[in-house]
Amino acid sequence: MTRFETANAAETIALGRRLAAELRGVVLLIGNLGAGKTTLVKGIAEGLGAAREEEVSSPTFTLIHQYGDPPAVYHIDLYRLDTEREVESLGLEDLFASDRLVLIEWGERFPGLMPLPRTEIEITAREDESRIIVWRQRNHNEQA
Repeated sequence: MTRFETANAAETIALGRRLAAELRGVVLLIGNLGAGKTTLVKGIAEGLGAAREEEVSSPTFTLIHQYGDPPAVYHIDLYRLDTEREVESLGLEDLFASDRLVLIEWGERFPGLMPLPRTEIEITAREDESRIIVWRQRNHNEQA
């Protein structure tokens, strides 16, 4: 487990840029509404050269955004989905099997569908706009 603290959105984006080179495979972004999940994605996508920070937005209604040409990053938001069947209809297994970075907001709601190994980044927002960001690796031999 690795713990970071950021003071504001700009620092969260900067942290995303720094972490981008270390991320692989599937990454669950965990946190309440407004915690800063999409803000972190802005930095990750920019750090990978897949998109400028202002081009990144939440996929709450479209469910999946892709950044880069060819896509280097998939940004998925499962907030509006209620059942595993709805999630399965997205065909995420193909993305999981690719060599692309797959960033998933609200994936912890469907633990049985999320692959191992994976990275989990949990973001906790404080009242002063600072964030506590915790990075964990989950492996095949661990329970979610």
